[in-house]
Amino acid sequence: MVSKVEVFLLGVMIIGWSSYVDAKNTEHSDMIVSSAVTARNENFCQLCQDFTTRTINFLKENETQTNIISNLHQVCFLLHSSKQQCISLVDCYSSILSAEIAKVEPKQLCDKVKFCEKEEGVHLIKNDDPCTICHNVVDEILTKLDDPDAQLQIIQTLLKGCNRIENFSHQCKKLVLEYGPILLVNAYKFFEKTDVCTAIHACKAHKEADIGPEFLAVSSA
Repeated sequence: MVSKVEVFLLGVMIIGWSSYVDAKNTEHSDMIVSSAVTARNENFCQLCQDFTTRTINFLKENETQTNIISNLHQVCFLLHSSKQQCISLVDCYSSILSAEIAKVEPKQLCDKVKFCEKEEGVHLIKNDDPCTICHNVVDEILTKLDDPDAQLQIIQTLLKGCNRIENFSHQCKKLVLEYGPILLVNAYKFFEKTDVCTAIHACKAHKEADIGPEFLAVSSA
């Protein structure tokens, strides 16, 4: 359903974390094996939890949720005859979003994406600066959103989510199939134009000058 994109914004951050590890595990020149694996891994685990907490707090902000809902309402206006029903679904799911985000536990999430493993011989990434990691994650998210296979997987996930809305399951799936691609494009633009890392305080404002232009926020009142 259209409103599932709200949950998707959090989901892509998770995808970014997961794909970042997978991608880096294939780049041997950018990895080291630490002589103090447990200590270093605990440090990286903490970075993951801090970053996830900041992301969740960012999505919890009233202004952020208001902007997301406003964008989804604009998509609903494209539906013409189904416009009002779409708006009702968005408004319904906006309240569910807050409840779902509140349930997310950073430690459990980081365990799931294997950022808190303690096995010996785990390959660790050299740079554990949260700002650098955040920008690499955003870069991976943009890559995922531009990948047709990843787009298909996201659409399939949204369709499965429609099954949770018993009374509107059919309408939900129809909206996902018709407008899912549009929403993915909008999500890509969001991460391309918004300096998420500064917004969630993974980067300090004075570091923006050192970040490539592709990561800087684009003014778009």
